[in-house]
Amino acid sequence: MTSLVAVVCVATSLHAGLNNIGGQAVGGVLINPEGIVRNATLEEQRELANVARALHQDPQGDLTQATEMRMISLVGIQKQLKDCHDSGKPIPSDLVYMAGLTRIEYVFVDPDRNDIVLAGPAEPWTLREDGSVVGTVSGKSTMRLADLIVALRTVETARTESISCSIEPTAEGRNNLRQMLRRVQLRPGQNPSIFEAQLKEAFGPQLIQLTGVPKDCRYARILVAADYDMKRVALALTPSKVKGLPSYLEMSQNTRHSATQNPRWWMACNYDTLTKSEDEMAWKLSGQGVKTLTEQDVVAADGTVEGSGSSDPVATQWANAMTDHYAELAKQIPVFGDLQNIMDMTVVATLITQERLDSKADIDLSLLQQQTDVVALTSYVVPKAVDPQCSFIRGRAGWVVTASGGVEINAFEVVEQQAVDTAVAQSRQTALAAAGSQWWWNKK
Repeated sequence: MTSLVAVVCVATSLHAGLNNIGGQAVGGVLINPEGIVRNATLEEQRELANVARALHQDPQGDLTQATEMRMISLVGIQKQLKDCHDSGKPIPSDLVYMAGLTRIEYVFVDPDRNDIVLAGPAEPWTLREDGSVVGTVSGKSTMRLADLIVALRTVETARTESISCSIEPTAEGRNNLRQMLRRVQLRPGQNPSIFEAQLKEAFGPQLIQLTGVPKDCRYARILVAADYDMKRVALALTPSKVKGLPSYLEMSQNTRHSATQNPRWWMACNYDTLTKSEDEMAWKLSGQGVKTLTEQDVVAADGTVEGSGSSDPVATQWANAMTDHYAELAKQIPVFGDLQNIMDMTVVATLITQERLDSKADIDLSLLQQQTDVVALTSYVVPKAVDPQCSFIRGRAGWVVTASGGVEINAFEVVEQQAVDTAVAQSRQTALAAAGSQWWWNKK
């Protein structure tokens, strides 16, 4: 008998900004005043984008040009922030958007100017209809200074409490869902969506857990929104709009599935070995930044779950497809680009702390690294729960999928892998030679 295939339980688990640009939504995912996560309607997205547009400033001067390598001075950023605070002026968009950086590829120590310099590709930014800010050339998400500050301030916390996102169904909810499904009897040709309201009520809301970062910051909202959207893409609730990345349900509709096992997907860091100069004054990050992994969850009789250590072939195929097409997906759904950006920032923040780069530069980064009155990050509503959602597809046999997974950022593991590359020193020399009097500059 063909039957309902997926009850999307958007379940996850894992062992501004400086001003109010962004509001309640991150990339079309809305967190309402009660902390409930859901998709924003098109009308809500437009309204939120209009609010952001009132605060948004388009790039000016040389920032209207794209460049393969733009340098950002951390000491210069601190000075700009202090000047804004002392004068009572709002923080300008060029600072909010880190001069248009879309990735961080290099970290340079500059002891002659007592500075640490970040470098990477940059381009003009624009505000999309959903409120996301992306580059006008590549469509990649533009980096945010607020996220970098959170990354710098949470390195020590992440040392003992990993940075992760988790949206957990309750054991009671799983049991209620299982009992209800035993009572469901579909007649031939009957649409399983008639049971949607009952399935949602049985399963109940899933609770959001965040570790390693403050729960009220934009960084945390990116973790939640990226996790939420990954489940929606996997379970055919949000189209990826990427050729080669169908939903997991589409890929698995002709396979059999056990009611006691469900796929778990999670996004993690995906970097090549860090390369550095011999004197450790220059560092290079390379690699995509994000990958998707999977294994099977085993659901016990009491509704609790544990990892099986094995993976389903179709779930693995979907995870690999998401990894392979991640760059394209990030342009269609910018929150995945935002996730890539905060992973870059977290690796860089961890590198600075682990290798004591601030000491090598003989600088004080406390304004960025510690809570101060000078830099007041916007506090958002804490995301607390996700309402259950349902997606239905026909398959060979009746079965139910609850999607687990999440996000985990282990930057310490990335920073541990290092190798010397003499070419990185030349990149540093070229970059620092072009330095001027302002806090950002381009490669000459």
